[in-house]
Amino acid sequence: MSAKTTASVDLGKSRCRVVIDGDGERVARAGVGAPGLAAAGGVECALEAILPLLEGDRLDLIGVGAAGAWLAPHAAQELSSRLAAASGAAVAVASDVVTAHAGALAGAGGVLLIAGTGAAALGVDAEGARLVDGWGPELGDFGSGSWLGREALRAVLRADDALGARTALTAAIAQPVGAPSDIQAWLAQREPLPRRLATLAPLVLDAAADGDAVAGEIVAEAIRLLTATAVAASTRTVDVVIHGGLTDHAWFRASLTSSLQTAGRTIVPASGDALDGALLLARRTDLPHERFVHRAE
Repeated sequence: MSAKTTASVDLGKSRCRVVIDGDGERVARAGVGAPGLAAAGGVECALEAILPLLEGDRLDLIGVGAAGAWLAPHAAQELSSRLAAASGAAVAVASDVVTAHAGALAGAGGVLLIAGTGAAALGVDAEGARLVDGWGPELGDFGSGSWLGREALRAVLRADDALGARTALTAAIAQPVGAPSDIQAWLAQREPLPRRLATLAPLVLDAAADGDAVAGEIVAEAIRLLTATAVAASTRTVDVVIHGGLTDHAWFRASLTSSLQTAGRTIVPASGDALDGALLLARRTDLPHERFVHRAE
């Protein structure tokens, strides 16, 4: 019996990644993302992002991690059904946070803490699953890259108006943003604001690592918030995988690790990524994530 040909899909808001496995070959493809299943027309946009990357392949099984699926389960089920009808494959769709958790912890329990442009923690344990934060930049994403960027701009404006201490952040943002008087115009540009704010995060982390007191206070609060998010995600498991662009900064990763360890958590390495998790959830129905998986054939 020949091995099944499978597709793993990681559909984010910026890009869509696909890996095809079959006949001893592994092919990776990428294209544009979609606004998320919770957005208006989210299923149509998801299909437009995914289907072109699957053309030319006869597939048996498709696993999809899609942004927005957690908040829009009916849309996730519709995406699963329509993908199955279009491809002839068995399809499993879950939130991209769920697939990232399954991949990072190889389908086992534990907490995945995501610290990137946004921030969230998913905990899976004997009591079930709990998602903490991930509320978006207006209401949450505490300690994220966009949060750090926003707090940096606030600190610069406060220093400029003599409401706060002087900070190296004023000079640090001069190249990407400009003078304090340019901040409002920079915020009004058309590019999505959370993504732009997050581009300032490495400047904040560098300033904190170099000893700037204001940046140090901002980062200390980000670490406190992220630690609280991870702890709240599960009281039954101590294993935490940390993931996301902020954790590529060595000084920040070490500081966050130390904070989590102080809170009684154990940092474990990721076993895989969201693509691995999408395929794992498509192949297995006995994992604790199953109630968040939407299947169709």
